[in-house]
Amino acid sequence: MEASKMLLLSPTPISLPSTHRNIFNTNYRKTGSRLPVKVFCKAKESSDSSNGIIEKVAIGGGLVSTPVIAWSLYTLKTTGCGLPPGPGGSIGALEGVSYLAVVGIVAWSLYTKTKTGSGLPNGPFGLLGAVEGLSYLSLLAILVVFGLQFFEQGSIPGPLPGDQCFG
Repeated sequence: MEASKMLLLSPTPISLPSTHRNIFNTNYRKTGSRLPVKVFCKAKESSDSSNGIIEKVAIGGGLVSTPVIAWSLYTLKTTGCGLPPGPGGSIGALEGVSYLAVVGIVAWSLYTKTKTGSGLPNGPFGLLGAVEGLSYLSLLAILVVFGLQFFEQGSIPGPLPGDQCFG
């Protein structure tokens, strides 16, 4: 827009040579002085190296947690219970940590959105952006499946094994 204003406010344009004249012997006369306009567009370089480790942990955690949550939600919908505790409670612990990881990534994304106006950066190979999108989809699936579970069963199973599930 600024360039168009400059063009409109510039002095009269240089007249083009007539087609009747010899082009090689034409003298051009400048009617005003113009300064060349240089336009530079540069992307902001990310010099914030403190988020590098956090981004990589979020990528790793998100790529592991979203399939675990999908498995957990499928198991909850088909059996009415979450994942089995597994050996030493490891599968149940992975399930719980996965839910916390997804909620943490969504919270980080919402915080970044309110501060900067855009979501999380893409990260290496666009993986952080993919994890962010998968986390939002996982949160939506959690709300849908938990809502269906509540309306069908009257409750959702607790975080610890009880009489209803694995008792």
